[in-house]
Amino acid sequence: MSSDSLPPLPQNLIVLGCGQVAVDFLATVASFPNPDDKIRSTSLKVQGGGNAGNASTCAARLGLNPRLISKVSNDSHGKGILEELEADGVDTSFFIVSEKGNSSFTYVIVDSQTKTRTCIHTPGYPPLIPEELSQSSLLSALDGVNMVYFDGRHHETALVVAKEAARKNIPILVEAEREREGLDDLLDFATYAICSAKFPQAWTEAPSFSSALISMLLRLPKLKFVIGTLGEEGCIMLERSVNGGSDAEEMDVQCLLESLKLIKDDSKTIPTCISSVETKLSANGIGTITGRLFVGTAEKIPPSELVDTTGAGDAFIGAVLYGTFQPTMYFYLLN
Repeated sequence: MSSDSLPPLPQNLIVLGCGQVAVDFLATVASFPNPDDKIRSTSLKVQGGGNAGNASTCAARLGLNPRLISKVSNDSHGKGILEELEADGVDTSFFIVSEKGNSSFTYVIVDSQTKTRTCIHTPGYPPLIPEELSQSSLLSALDGVNMVYFDGRHHETALVVAKEAARKNIPILVEAEREREGLDDLLDFATYAICSAKFPQAWTEAPSFSSALISMLLRLPKLKFVIGTLGEEGCIMLERSVNGGSDAEEMDVQCLLESLKLIKDDSKTIPTCISSVETKLSANGIGTITGRLFVGTAEKIPPSELVDTTGAGDAFIGAVLYGTFQPTMYFYLLN
């Protein structure tokens, strides 16, 4: 679906992001090298990257007004990052620019054979610390903001921003890609969470993906929904019921998930979304949540058209940021 066909949003919806930005060096190779190999790339691209940078760029292209708190150095990489973000409509006025050190950069090896990518990341130095974000800058960054998004990096500064956002009752979306220092503290403030395929079970130690989503909602009472992304298999979302739904029928969450998967039409190439009715969802040994379960499919892209998956998850987060401003369309982009 193109951004031209999306329903119009109210004007001046502002999203504040806090997290990583980088320069990506994407080298495409015929196949991934073996140890001690010497190979040539078939193409090389240099472009902006980083989870928060990519998600904010997507949000801007969909019509939101993103601001970003992050840090770069006053080097060629840092200048390029700022220029590219600003060209895409991302407000970088709350960036910290260090006169010393280096900006973040990532070498990305794109395997033409498997259509996968391998990332080798060099963090920026010195890292962003809370003392660099003054109280006046923090309040200015949050002024008029409708949503705050964290990618889990710069956790000490992110927690300062999260506490102030929560005090102002601003909704918070947290990305849980993998377990990181300080992520648990951020999740305590989360209104929405988007997880990688492995995170829910790793974080909760639940026996299955679906039961892990229930465990997350039970452990995080402020959480309205949690989404687990599954790559080419699409995504699964568990949404907490607002009304409680005490009369709803109780059902095992894994059984419900399997029944929704049976409804999927695998012949469709465009993304689709299947939703359960509101019900009591149980997971043995974990607990019960009243809500709805969603299964979203991914677009089926012919192998000949698939370049690589760099930034796909970040673009998904940008689309969800957009979707949260449409009360009836968390998954509008999947239909």
